[in-house]
Amino acid sequence: MEIRDQVALITGEASGLGLATAKRLLAAGGKVLIVDLPNSRGDDAAAELGENARFFAADVTSEEQVPHPSRLGDPDEYASLAEHIVSNPMLNGEVIRLDGAIRMAPK
Repeated sequence: MEIRDQVALITGEASGLGLATAKRLLAAGGKVLIVDLPNSRGDDAAAELGENARFFAADVTSEEQVPHPSRLGDPDEYASLAEHIVSNPMLNGEVIRLDGAIRMAPK
């Protein structure tokens, strides 16, 4: 995927791994939406990162607030994800939810 001019939503971005990810994506020409708790330093982080970073206060553990995306994916999006999972050495034994922001009933 070409990162330049794409927008990434990053949770927990005000510090640590999220902040490092935001910096890397910005350096590659992307834009970032920072999502972190209202009492985080998200506003400060966005200001430090520059004009291509915006902060939105939210609690991603709250079912009432984060659902995204609000649709099911298309086959090509799934295939792109599958390719990335297989080729990324940082993923190992991880569970990745693919529910399109809906809670599917168990079979």
